[in-house]
Amino acid sequence: MTQPSRAMLDHFHRAADQRGFTLAPAQLAAAERLSRLAGELARPAWRLRRPPRHLYLWGPVGRGKSWLVDTFLDGLATPHKRRLHFHDFFRRLHQGVARHSAPDVSAVDRAVDDLLGDCRLLVFDEFHAHDAGDAMLMARLMRTLLERRITLVTTSNYPPAGLLPDPIYHHLFEPTIALIEERMDVLDVAGPVDFRRLAPAGERSAALRFATGAVLPAGREPSLGLTPPSPEEAAPAPAHLRDLPARAVREGLVWFSFEALCEGRTAVPDYLALADRFPTLVLDGVPPLLEAGADGRQRFANLVDVCCDRDIRLILIGADPMIGLDPGSPLQRDLDRTASRLALLRTP
Repeated sequence: MTQPSRAMLDHFHRAADQRGFTLAPAQLAAAERLSRLAGELARPAWRLRRPPRHLYLWGPVGRGKSWLVDTFLDGLATPHKRRLHFHDFFRRLHQGVARHSAPDVSAVDRAVDDLLGDCRLLVFDEFHAHDAGDAMLMARLMRTLLERRITLVTTSNYPPAGLLPDPIYHHLFEPTIALIEERMDVLDVAGPVDFRRLAPAGERSAALRFATGAVLPAGREPSLGLTPPSPEEAAPAPAHLRDLPARAVREGLVWFSFEALCEGRTAVPDYLALADRFPTLVLDGVPPLLEAGADGRQRFANLVDVCCDRDIRLILIGADPMIGLDPGSPLQRDLDRTASRLALLRTP
């Protein structure tokens, strides 16, 4: 192991010690592989015949994948590195593609140029594919990234073969899955424990404001100092290229019904735009997700992802969203990440 590789592995162990835990076997294997990558990236790019191999880290929620790549980036000396969350990356990519659309150039290639510049390492956190339209754009993006002298590190809750699981569309993504398996080292960061749920309150997540949110039954709003909106407070809230009907827009807070924000025709760019403007988001009328429509469940999961990643205080009023789900069902597996993040919220 080279000196930069050994220094990075020591960095992983120190970071774990500071958090009060020891690396689990699967985490240690990933840390060792990332440490070898650090050694490769320490060499000047012109001295390498080809970029280091790409990495795909996958495993169930709460196994430390994001912690691993964040710790890796923190210990990496090169300034030519970027970390982008799935939702934020795709918002920027869509905007770039729209800006560069022209018959004589590849809009995706030009948009990637704008996003990455002279980046040598890209960490793409929480990679997944549920929407067929985004999956096709993702397929073009993966080819673009893997053809460049950029090393790509992704984290995901799904093995490559589990991406775009909808059987109606899965075959469309199979060439991209084959490309990932051919060009990336696939590491399983598994283990029986969701560390996010076991961590003491206040230390569960870097998203500190998100963790001050709560899941409340209707009528308990005053326990958080909240006054339910009056009809006169209904107002439009600025989202992505449009306004959405909010029950209230207050200083630093926006209040929506579940029906308006999750069952309506909203999308991730809307949630990102709201997160840019409001540090607190209240959602009332939350049903058990078992009773929501499939699109409503996915939008809710996306909303929770955005709020956690952007560290937005999320307050849910209504039913426990996860109640009644069969632990072994495909639906529960799809919502594992959502359940793990909701476990960070208080439940008075």
